[in-house]
Amino acid sequence: MRGLHTTVRAIRRRVFTEVAKLGFKADADTLLDDMESIPYEIVNDDTEKYRESTYRSRAIVRERLRLAMGLSLRPENKPVHLTAGVEASNISEKYYEPPLMQVIPSACESCEENKYEVSNVCKGCLAHPCQEVCPKGAISMVNGRSFIDQDKCIKCGRCKSVCPYDAIAKKERPCQKACGVNAIVSDKYGRAFIDNDKCVSCGMCMVSCPFGAISDKSQIFQLARALSEGEEVVAEIAPAFVGQFGDNITPRNIKAALRELGFSEVYEVALGADIGAIAEAHHYVDKVVTGELPFLLTSCCPSWAVLAKKYFPDVIDEISQELTPMVATARTIKQEHPNAKVVFIGPCASKKLEASRRSVRSDVDFVVTFEEMQAMFDAKGIDLTKYEAESSFHDATGAGRGYGCAGGVAEAIEKCINAYYPDVQVNIEHAEGLAECKKILALAKAGRMNGCLIEGMGCPGGCIAGAGTNIPVAKAKKNLATFVKNSSKPIPPKELEEIELK
Repeated sequence: MRGLHTTVRAIRRRVFTEVAKLGFKADADTLLDDMESIPYEIVNDDTEKYRESTYRSRAIVRERLRLAMGLSLRPENKPVHLTAGVEASNISEKYYEPPLMQVIPSACESCEENKYEVSNVCKGCLAHPCQEVCPKGAISMVNGRSFIDQDKCIKCGRCKSVCPYDAIAKKERPCQKACGVNAIVSDKYGRAFIDNDKCVSCGMCMVSCPFGAISDKSQIFQLARALSEGEEVVAEIAPAFVGQFGDNITPRNIKAALRELGFSEVYEVALGADIGAIAEAHHYVDKVVTGELPFLLTSCCPSWAVLAKKYFPDVIDEISQELTPMVATARTIKQEHPNAKVVFIGPCASKKLEASRRSVRSDVDFVVTFEEMQAMFDAKGIDLTKYEAESSFHDATGAGRGYGCAGGVAEAIEKCINAYYPDVQVNIEHAEGLAECKKILALAKAGRMNGCLIEGMGCPGGCIAGAGTNIPVAKAKKNLATFVKNSSKPIPPKELEEIELK
């Protein structure tokens, strides 16, 4: 479903847009009433019927609205008003409060977790290969077709693999299948439930649910408040932005549109990636090549870093201590604009929690995704094609911009090592998707990755496949590759390693 303009995406965009309008309006006297009216504007007798009941659709929109305002879902077992807690969120200093990812119970369809079922495509063939390979005798012929006894079935999948008509379907919960850390379980009603002790907030469950039952919290209301109040707000935008706001939208279009929205300046996060690439290259040479560390793990993907800390605490010392591109760029901005609030605009959901860390709060004030930023443009009626700045972004290198694609971080560091430490042999490994990340960390822990620089990306495909993106991954990858190729400089200068941002 990635990149498709589905009904789920349309509803999300509409809710985000209405919440942004609330923030830009910034009228405390009417805020509660305005918030109450939004579910009725989005779902009524004249709108498309999303579900079997208008009332259920409206109830789900109410919970989406709370999450989009930065609030938590309401409990199911006691009455809590829709606007409860809004006063505490009606400020521009509001940070995300975990859990970030939440299942909206009324939206969940209680998908089956894991089940093999014979469809009506079954021809009742004479060979009955499904019956022959079943190790538990769970398959019999009923009314001329194969039938699977679910009490006997052990979910091995052998029947499906041998069916000549592909008549046996594997049913599994899409969100659970997408979760690489097995954080999706079932509640007592069979609905999806996120185990927050396991979750690393990558958002793959959210983008994989065809019912839109999982959503994350947003800061668009608080950001709109800050912009409407005339505060100095500076944007830093991740390199994966290319193509996310339209096929022919250039950096100049985006820069001008962001200024029209109220941002005082726009920086490229690839600047921080350039700083990070040089620092990581030096770190690898100084620590791994000398044998002080067995291997080095990159740290720019928050889900990957949290995964390593939660599931492989023994490798914490091998996680790079260099600043992530988001933080490095933010600190650069704060040095030049000490009174400004900094907004990270990117593809990533887990960056929201990274910005909430105590050590990062003073650097990054807001995190919004490309999806949320598009809704903010919609709220203000901004057509990006109508705006064009006199200059593009600050001139980052191709190496820093390549961070947006899986393998790009390791490649950038490798290029820097080859250029500035030509006598050093660098060993590169990378993993994308949490399941693969767990495998490579297990190998590292077992001593199978010694001497390696290991890049991990929580989302399959890297940042261009993040939960907050707007376009198909393949298209985003192609756009980013062109952006990297057209950069005026391939790698950052070695002098960047001397920049003091800590």
